[in-house]
This record gives sequence, structure tokens and C-alpha cells, in this order.
Amino acid sequence: MTANESITLAIDCGGGGIKASVVNERGTMLAAPRRTPTPYPLPPELLVDIVVEHAQNLPAATRITMGMPGMIRHGVVVATPHYITKDGPRSRVIPELVTRWKHFDMRHAITQATHLPTRVLNDAEVAGAGVITGTGLEMILTLGTGLGNAVFDSGSLAPHVEISQGFVRWGLTYDDYVGEHERLRLGDAHWSRRIRRIVDGLRAMYMWDRLYIGGGNSKRISSAQLSRMGNDIIIVPNDAGIIGGVRAWDL
Repeated sequence: MTANESITLAIDCGGGGIKASVVNERGTMLAAPRRTPTPYPLPPELLVDIVVEHAQNLPAATRITMGMPGMIRHGVVVATPHYITKDGPRSRVIPELVTRWKHFDMRHAITQATHLPTRVLNDAEVAGAGVITGTGLEMILTLGTGLGNAVFDSGSLAPHVEISQGFVRWGLTYDDYVGEHERLRLGDAHWSRRIRRIVDGLRAMYMWDRLYIGGGNSKRISSAQLSRMGNDIIIVPNDAGIIGGVRAWDL
């Protein structure tokens, strides 16, 4: 590490766990990732406390990148689907949490708590930053508790569209249709067919040059379905949400 090198504390917030590590400018993790199970109910102040705890237990950083589910604009939470519930995804929504999360300035709160410059983005946007080539129209889907997404045009981040909350069929959102709950209910083979149907539908809408599929469940897509998705699909490792914390500052 040189005297002027930036060291990024990267926080990857999911519906089931909150992971963190520190990464140098070359994208090398300087410590094994730490994981905290996502607690519920989860008011925004508690998430800030978890970030501070990770910062205190990892090597010192010079800046922070945080990726979290939902619609995030300029570090402010417009809406987040999982953290407003009593016991996690698919459980009862708590109206008080909806109010507390709406327009919560997470970037400002973390900066105040840690005294470090901070960027807060949608978690798929951070993961995408870690894998894109920077040429053409590139999209990433992340498969975990729900469905995440981000789009990049020649390396520039496009305005976020929260595909996860769109309706697929029978009143089901994409989160409902291919989230972890459905994977466990259906089994990987049937769930993989759903992933292929979603990819086929989104391809016609976005006409990407490359689609990256990441998140913890990307490795569970069956080889039979993956082979039918096309050669414009790239499976990326789950640590993209950490490694992308560095390149997110260049978006």
C-alpha cells in the first residue's frame, strides 16, 4: 500500500446477510470478508451501526462503498423491499419502517458515523461495476434473496429500473417468481427454467451486448438451461459485490 492509495471498505447488503471487506485499488481483498446475518426488523439506524461495526473490525479504509437492495438515488433510499418487513422477505411489511426508510440519506448517515467519504448504490450496480468491460450495452442480474439488476452503457451507469418489483404473472413480482423462497420450493431444475424465461424476456427489452449473472444463486443455474440462454451470458463470482466497491467510484 502506498501513502496515497485508496483503500475501500466495501459493504454488500443482502436480504440474508451483510458482507464486508476492504479492497485496494487493484481490486485485491486485504482481509477475509466478514458476514453479519441480516437482522429483522431492520431500521436504517441499525444498518448504519452494522457498517460501523464492520469498519471497526477490518483494516482501516479511506472510503466506503455500500450496495443495498432497492431504489437508491444519490445515496438516498427511495425504497427498499426487504428491510421494511418484520421477519425478512415475504413477511409482513411494517408501516413504520416504510416511513423510516423512505428518503433516508444513507450516504450522509454513514459518512457522519465513520468520518469517511461514502458512496451508496443499489447492490447490483456495485456488483456490475466490478465485472463490466466498459464497452457496449452491458446488464447484470443478481440472484439471491430476490432479483437485482443494473445497466451500463459504455461504462456509464444508466438510470436504475427496479425490475424486481415488476409483475411477471399471476400478480407475482420478479422477486416472488425467482427469489430464494421459490428456488427452495421448486428445486434448482425448475427454478433454472424460470431464470431462462426471464432472460429471454429481458433480452427482447434491453437488447444487451452482454448479460452478466451474479449473486449467490447464479451458481445454481443448471447447465442444461444455461446452455440454452446464449453465448452473450457470463456467470460472475459472488464477490463482485465486494470487488465492485472500488470501481464504483469511477462510474
